Amino acid sequence: MPSHATPVPLENLPYRPCVGVMLLNKSGQIFVGKRIDQTVEGWQLPQGGIDEGESPAEAAFRELEEEIGTRNAILLREHDEWLSYDLPAHLVGVALHGRYRGQRQKWLAMRFRGDDAEINIHTAEPEFAQWKWLAVDVLPRLVVAFKRDTYARVIAAFRDLAAPTT
Repeated sequence: MPSHATPVPLENLPYRPCVGVMLLNKSGQIFVGKRIDQTVEGWQLPQGGIDEGESPAEAAFRELEEEIGTRNAILLREHDEWLSYDLPAHLVGVALHGRYRGQRQKWLAMRFRGDDAEINIHTAEPEFAQWKWLAVDVLPRLVVAFKRDTYARVIAAFRDLAAPTT
C-alpha cells in the first residue's frame, strides 16, 4: 500500500457485484488471460462488474466483448450461488479503485462458438497481456492465491461441461 494511503477497515467496505465467465472451447479447454496490471504473474478467467440494471448474463457478454473482443458464445449454465472473495490486506483500499473489500461474483459457463482468430485482447481498455486455452485442472495453479478457493468452486460446478463437443 502506498505510504500516503489511509488504511480502510475491511468491514466498512462492500463487495463489488461482478460476473465471471468460464469460457470453454470445442475441445473442452478454458480461456485464461494473463493480467496486464499485476506485478506477480496471474492468470484469470474473464470477469468484471455488473452495471446498474444489467443481468449477470448481459454483463457476461459485455465483459467478453470488452476483454477478448467477441460475444460469440452461448450460455451453458449459471452457478447456483453468488461467490465472494476478500482482497488480501495489502490491496484493501488500493485495488478495485479502493472502494471494495473484494468481489461478490455470479459465475456463468459459456461455450465459445468461433475460432481463435476472433479473440482479440488488444481492446480499447486491454486487461490481458496474453491468453491461452488450457485444461480445467491446470487453472488453480495459475491464479493468484486469494482467488483459488473461488476458482475451485467454479471448476467443481462446471467441470462436467469441460468436455469436447462435436
